[in-house]
Amino acid sequence: MSAAELDRAVELLVRQVGHWTQPRWSAQAEGGNVSRADLVHKLVQEIANLAADAAGEPRRDVPRLGSDLVLPDQLRVVAGDLVAAGAPETVLAEAAAQVAATRATL
Repeated sequence: MSAAELDRAVELLVRQVGHWTQPRWSAQAEGGNVSRADLVHKLVQEIANLAADAAGEPRRDVPRLGSDLVLPDQLRVVAGDLVAAGAPETVLAEAAAQVAATRATL
C-alpha cells in the first residue's frame, strides 16, 4: 500500500507545481529562506538517497539540470527508483511523508 501512497503524494505535488514558470520556481518557499526549486531539489535528493540505500548502492548527487521546470520529472523518476529498489513499506511511507511535507510548504 505504501507504494501507492508514495505515487499519490508525488502526483499531487506534480499537479500542484507542474505548470509553474521559472519565476514561480525561483520564488521563496513558504516560511523559509530557500527558493521553491531548491526545496523540491532537496526532496528529489532525499528520495534518491533512500533509493540508493534500498538498492545497496552508493548515494550520488542528483544534478541540477538547466531548468527548474524538469524538477517534477526528476521527482517522478527518483520515486519510481525507490519503488523499483524494493524499499520496505516504512521507507516508502517516510518518502510519501516527505513529499507531503514539501507540498505543504510550497
